[in-house]
Amino acid sequence: MKPESKNGPYVLLVDDEERLRAAAGKVLAGEGYHVMTAASADEALERLKHDDFALVISDLRLPDLDGLVLLNQARELQPEIEVVVITGHGSVEKAVEAMRLGAYDFIQKPLDSAALLKTVAKAIEKQRLSSENRQLRRQLQQRGGVAALIGDSPPMQAVKRLVRQVAPTDVNVLIQGESGTGKEIIADALHHLSHRCGQPFLKISCAAIPELLLESELFGYERGAFTGAAATKPGKFELADGGTLLLDEIAEMSPQLQAKLLRVLQDGRFQRLGGTKGLQTNVRLLCSTHADIPEAIEQGKFRHDLYYRINTVQIVLPPLRQRREDIPLLAGHFLGKFAAEMGKGVRAIAPPALEQLLAHSWPGNVRELEHVIQRAMVLTGGDTITNFAFAPIVAGPTATTERDGSSVPIPVGTTVGEATRRLVQATIEHCAGNKLKASRMLGIPPRTMYRHFSKSSQ
Repeated sequence: MKPESKNGPYVLLVDDEERLRAAAGKVLAGEGYHVMTAASADEALERLKHDDFALVISDLRLPDLDGLVLLNQARELQPEIEVVVITGHGSVEKAVEAMRLGAYDFIQKPLDSAALLKTVAKAIEKQRLSSENRQLRRQLQQRGGVAALIGDSPPMQAVKRLVRQVAPTDVNVLIQGESGTGKEIIADALHHLSHRCGQPFLKISCAAIPELLLESELFGYERGAFTGAAATKPGKFELADGGTLLLDEIAEMSPQLQAKLLRVLQDGRFQRLGGTKGLQTNVRLLCSTHADIPEAIEQGKFRHDLYYRINTVQIVLPPLRQRREDIPLLAGHFLGKFAAEMGKGVRAIAPPALEQLLAHSWPGNVRELEHVIQRAMVLTGGDTITNFAFAPIVAGPTATTERDGSSVPIPVGTTVGEATRRLVQATIEHCAGNKLKASRMLGIPPRTMYRHFSKSSQ
């Protein structure tokens, strides 16, 4: 039975010396710990079977069982428990071995009250943090649906509403947004909230796999279909039957493979590579891309009929710079996530550090924020992040770089109006005179761009 008091950590003190048990127990009780004692390993194990403890303090030399064996059995009975071992003079090597096996620390006889309390306090704190982090990790694993879409800004609220509306249906969805905005999380939410949530959810990157291999991954192949095809292999459309399939970065798919995909979407039938038998599939298709598909259609790189098939509903994720009010929420989420993964006690972000996050431009969007928090967690020694280090921003090509290797010359002292006119002119030239495309690239309304262009032409 445990002590009647309901406050404070429970500690099991194991030693065959009655005087040590009494003295150490009195010191620990004086600091608010609830102490139960055992004179042998067998007695300790019986207590561990019936009561929960935050910490075991055990002598390494017990009359009935070696202290290292007790350590292992205690961790088997209560995996979250911490263990501190007591060792006599000259037995430090065995204490070090105990730490290698999972003990938190060791204290030497004769026991010093201050050293005992300091070691116990640290061990209890580690146990508490580990327990909290495990619980948080379980909560993170259980999160799904719109709960995984973090953010209360108006753009994110609109995205959440659309996800809730679309998820229960079977329509194909095109998810668009810059790299790092969380397109895969949207796909996860759509599947989690659908009636297919108990069925397979498979994902494949069209950008990461060569064309021939991508075709075999999607449709499968028969034995002998090509060199190295030693056995029949089902493809993603076959394996995801009844569930959901995500084609990530679909704009990278070749036009030839797009045609085959279109046939599957039209009647749900396909053949494995090298096969003659028609197979039927019932798959909900989700597609994602950061590319401008209308531009790809204009350039002949993407089939317009396939675009209409996959774009029954379009969900566009805003970049992080357009929803800065969500940064504190996202930062807090990643803080908890990495605290759980790393077992660290970092719990807060100092106000000046949070100002750093709010002021950053976030070219890498939410993925960049996640990595920034992760790096800070690794480097922070206390319980609060006080500063963030950002990776250097790698500038993309300027408006004329891809064409002739030069850049837009804007000397110091150029007025904002003149600089804007030069950039607009260079961007239109880069787009071969396509003003609508240039306006999309610049992120400004066509009317605004036309006004600047007309001034630059005068």
